[in-house]
Amino acid sequence: MRVVVIVLLAVNALFFIWSRGWLDAVTGLPAEGGREPQRVAAQQHPERITPLAASAVAALAQRSCLELGPLDGDAALAAAQAALKTAGAPVAELQVRSSEQAGVWVVATIKLADPEFRARKEATYKQLRLSYEPLEGLPAEQPAFVLSRHASQADASAELAALDKRGLKGLRVLALKAAATRHTLVIPQADGLLAGRLKASRDPALAAGFRACSVAAAASAASAG
Repeated sequence: MRVVVIVLLAVNALFFIWSRGWLDAVTGLPAEGGREPQRVAAQQHPERITPLAASAVAALAQRSCLELGPLDGDAALAAAQAALKTAGAPVAELQVRSSEQAGVWVVATIKLADPEFRARKEATYKQLRLSYEPLEGLPAEQPAFVLSRHASQADASAELAALDKRGLKGLRVLALKAAATRHTLVIPQADGLLAGRLKASRDPALAAGFRACSVAAAASAASAG
């Protein structure tokens, strides 16, 4: 009799533990598997389902390759990717095309605020048959003349040294445009609904605008796909 009582107590203890869900991971039989909370959670909420119009169905069937860019720098790329994710674009399918843009360094004069001094500089350059042009793009450094343009700071410094040997003083190297990385984002297979949303978007991160992929980009996207 004592054995029966012990067995019954053990069975009841196991049932109690199972009923609390403590053995769900062990038994694979959830304690509340057939109860109301799970059934309610499994409902599909038909009131939330809206049938698509025929035009929307047709738009979903359309596929086109879209590209966004150029995007200047990694920060602009990250912002555009976040905006596309919010818009429902397939982020995993996005392709990034990147290219390095060379900077522009110039050999320029010091600021020539005095008109008479500036005129003397012009006369000297004309006499030496040196080409020059007004400095633009750096308001804080104007007025000044640009004597040469270069794709690297090293080349500009070398030219500055050469002009110094010729006796031309009062010159300096200025960075007119820093080197940068430009990106283009490609969506290989955008459906018509997504394409419409993206082209109508007013998100500043997408201000570069979407356009149909170039032939090269479309072929590359198809190959990667």
